[in-house]
Amino acid sequence: MTYHPFIAGQHEYHPRRVYSTTGTDWRGRVNFDRMRKDRLARAREMMEKHDLGALILFVGENVRYVTGVWQGNWKNNIFIRYAVLPRGRDPVLFETVGSDLVNAQMDAPWLGDVRPAITWKWSEGAEPEMAARMAGSIADVLREAGVHTEKVGIDIMDMVAYQALTQEGLTIVNGWPAISQARVVKTPDELECHKIAAAHGDAAMWMAKHEWARPGVREAEITARVNEYLYRSGFDFVYDIIVASGGNTSPYRRWHTDKVIRQGDLMIMDINAVGPGGYFVDFVRCWKVAAKPTPQERDLYKECYESMYAAIRAVRPGATTADVARHFPEYDDDKYGSVSLQQFGHSIGLSLYEGMWISRAYSLKYPAELKQNMYFAIETFAGHPGLPQTVRLEENLVVTDAGYEIFTLCEHDEEMLR
Repeated sequence: MTYHPFIAGQHEYHPRRVYSTTGTDWRGRVNFDRMRKDRLARAREMMEKHDLGALILFVGENVRYVTGVWQGNWKNNIFIRYAVLPRGRDPVLFETVGSDLVNAQMDAPWLGDVRPAITWKWSEGAEPEMAARMAGSIADVLREAGVHTEKVGIDIMDMVAYQALTQEGLTIVNGWPAISQARVVKTPDELECHKIAAAHGDAAMWMAKHEWARPGVREAEITARVNEYLYRSGFDFVYDIIVASGGNTSPYRRWHTDKVIRQGDLMIMDINAVGPGGYFVDFVRCWKVAAKPTPQERDLYKECYESMYAAIRAVRPGATTADVARHFPEYDDDKYGSVSLQQFGHSIGLSLYEGMWISRAYSLKYPAELKQNMYFAIETFAGHPGLPQTVRLEENLVVTDAGYEIFTLCEHDEEMLR
């Protein structure tokens, strides 16, 4: 992707320039081959930065990042598959045996080396033997690449796996910083995938507000409708559709129930889903169902909206997470020194939470630099004791060369902002 003078910018930063998910001969759209190569290059760059001879990856999104292989969310993080990226070599995927292995070999012609994964979790008395075989399969790759005497990063700790790998004579270190720093800065094609996901998320939110949410409908029915629309739109996985109405907004319940929606309820809806191409949309809107907002509700909405946009306006390359966090309202993050995930920012990509979090719990003291092509969800909450209902909002945005661009374009409630 390059700058074009006619559109006065780069295609990937324009939220209304959304590619179709189908391929064609007459237009360059999302280039998945380029995206796979660019992601792999970033992983290799971060391996060099952290002086790693190889990465061992068990986390499903990390496996997908370096291999381009996905076989459903169910198997992402249960240790039944893994990948190894040695310095100077192509990644090796160890896929679940049986039809999954065959599908990986058929689906990913760009991978020259797909081997059978050795599963060891939940194997009871066989666990030591199975873990040793798994570690041996990894050590073979490292020895073939000549990096078995170097530091080897692992992305998630499992004690049995760690012990088995060290018994192979490997020096195992924390590989999470390397793969996380690779993933947190997006390639242009990754941003195009985020735009596509955001466009469908916007549509689902609009339909929920204008067509589906009305008195007599249950929260669970709204969740079901959004799931249906997103899966029909080609989404990989609908992670969670949070619908809270009326009293379920105060205290805010971050899950749906079978509560019936009543006239005059405030409704908070949070869409979290993996769009076509593998990238998340995660945003929130709030509105009043079949009634005019009260002055108190307007004040709460403005409080939430203004704090969110104050934080967003602080986003730019070279700024820090502290610059963003200081605009979040004081909340339990301050009181307890822990993250509420309500006055909050987080980078998103293949995962709902990846890269870095932004919270008053620690970002003011330990600021991290924001860089061009990072992609964030910024969310705030106007929740106080004694309120019958309350408000929550969230936007998705990319850090551009000049500042930020918001990708979630579904309108905010005009009645609330008057």
